[in-house]
Amino acid sequence: MDTICKFNDPSCYGAKELELLLEISSVLSNKEVNLDEVIEILAIHLRAERIMLTILNRETLSITIEGSFGIYETDIKKASYKLGKGIIGRVIEKGESVFLPKIADSKVFLNLTNAPTQINGSDVSFICTPVRYKDQIIGTLSLHKVYLKDKLFDYDIRLLKIVGSMIGRTLRRRQEYAEEMEQLRAENQSLRGELKNRILPEKIKGNSSKMNEVFRLIESVAATDATVLIRGESGVGKELIADAIHFNSQRKTKPFIKVNCAALPESLIESELFGHEKGSFTGASNTRIGRFESANGGTIFLDEFGDIPASTQVKLLRVIQEREIERIGSTKPIKVDVRIVCATNRNLEELITNDKFREDLYYRINVFPIYIPALRERINDIPILTDFFIEKFNKRHGKNIKRITSSAIDTLMVYHWPGNIRELENCIERACILSIDNVLRTNNLPASLQTAKGTKTMMSGTLDIILGKMEKQIIIDALTASKGNSTKAAEQLGITERMMGIRTKKYDIEAKRYKV
Repeated sequence: MDTICKFNDPSCYGAKELELLLEISSVLSNKEVNLDEVIEILAIHLRAERIMLTILNRETLSITIEGSFGIYETDIKKASYKLGKGIIGRVIEKGESVFLPKIADSKVFLNLTNAPTQINGSDVSFICTPVRYKDQIIGTLSLHKVYLKDKLFDYDIRLLKIVGSMIGRTLRRRQEYAEEMEQLRAENQSLRGELKNRILPEKIKGNSSKMNEVFRLIESVAATDATVLIRGESGVGKELIADAIHFNSQRKTKPFIKVNCAALPESLIESELFGHEKGSFTGASNTRIGRFESANGGTIFLDEFGDIPASTQVKLLRVIQEREIERIGSTKPIKVDVRIVCATNRNLEELITNDKFREDLYYRINVFPIYIPALRERINDIPILTDFFIEKFNKRHGKNIKRITSSAIDTLMVYHWPGNIRELENCIERACILSIDNVLRTNNLPASLQTAKGTKTMMSGTLDIILGKMEKQIIIDALTASKGNSTKAAEQLGITERMMGIRTKKYDIEAKRYKV
């Protein structure tokens, strides 16, 4: 750079610099500031190979790229710096500019964005300056440029500082926005944790995407008086879900009556549900209040609802419609204020087809269905369930089981669990009792778990179908963990964004459903 130039001369760097700063100022004056545009203008003026603007998050002390020129998007998303680490981290920490003539010779240059160390046989230099707003350092502005032995970089450093001061206010607004979003995410995560703590944390365990969906549904319906139909296989914990709905509702201080409809003889079920008057049938020596009256003001849980006989279904339909009952032997209706929660492992639609279940009753109870996934559909919850049961049986049996071996966990993970969580609980209890060294090992588990073929519990379908089911669940869990961010989920799974896109399309997965 010449030390003397005529201002109006076309080659005058002073005039060019003034034009540059005016152009940048014009961009910054726009309501929607595009910092990438500012960076591109600066890069063209300085003939830089790359320019990068980073921002410091004061909540997490992490440093991320806010704007760039000449850097691949995938490298931008992966790059995250720490305060005091690498050149960028040190510049923010100390507030001093750094110039590396040759980045290939530097031991502290992290090169998280895969910058070339040479271009056309020439070394690459790196300049990094702090970006300030008032008295605080909020980020850095840096460039990569081909190293020229005789060229001085003082002009580049000075111009980076000037532009950095110009974008300081805009960068501060973005810093505050990013920190606010981080705080909101943390609060959201905390609230989700509180939700799980409210939903019977001592009994319901699970962190898979499918269980998170169950938790969300419970949260949505608990505060209402809507009739709930809980569906799922035997042993998945439908009763626990009913408990969670009641104890998180406005009726939680009122009665909670549970009825196992399958355990009641057909001749007695009406009497149990609705009560009877004295002398209404042989053996009715006294007036008896039924379960619906007992639950008045609270909740009644009708388990195994699909096993209710057809004659009782008619009376239940009236209870749901009119909110009133009649005791056996009486013609006087009794009003009841009861919330109804039903559960079944039966296929109600098939029962309707076979004329074993009333279609009108089905539509009355199917107001808010909640499906509880089988354990084989959420195998990633097995470790947390196992730890929960170990702690439970340590207290019950006075044991001191400290851990379970990885091979034993592997055995649990590949089993098909036809008995669901109830079967897992029994297996862990047995293993705890058999353990002699405070460690659960594969040989402590039932022999039936050690071969899927022998128990006829292998997943059905071809290998492609089975692997497809597993792959879909893994992708959903990764999207759940990344709050619906496909890029982060792809990175977690070690695949490209393109591959993630192909798989989400193949399995009809919408990433946005898993955003916080």
